[in-house]
Amino acid sequence: MNNLSRVYDSTLLTNSKVYQIDRTLYQYLFKTGTIQHPKYHFRPLAGQQKKADLLLNHKALTTRCYEVSGMSTNASVISQESLQLSIF
Repeated sequence: MNNLSRVYDSTLLTNSKVYQIDRTLYQYLFKTGTIQHPKYHFRPLAGQQKKADLLLNHKALTTRCYEVSGMSTNASVISQESLQLSIF
C-alpha cells in the first residue's frame, strides 16, 4: 500500500503526481478563480470508477486531498483551447 500525505500547501500541486480524493485517484490539471477564492481542477486517472472532472475550493483541498507517494503520471495535459487552436 502506498503512503498518503495530506496536501496542506496548494503551491506544491503538480501535474505529474497522483492525488487521492474520496478514495479515487486523480491527476491535478490547473487552478482557476481568484486569489481569495481559488478553484483546483482534477481529472480521474484511467481505470477509476468516477469519470467526471472534480473541482475543489481551498478548504476542500486541504481536508480531502492526499498525495500518493510512489506514484506518478504522465504530465501531458492538453487543454481544449490549445486543441482547438492546433486544428486551425
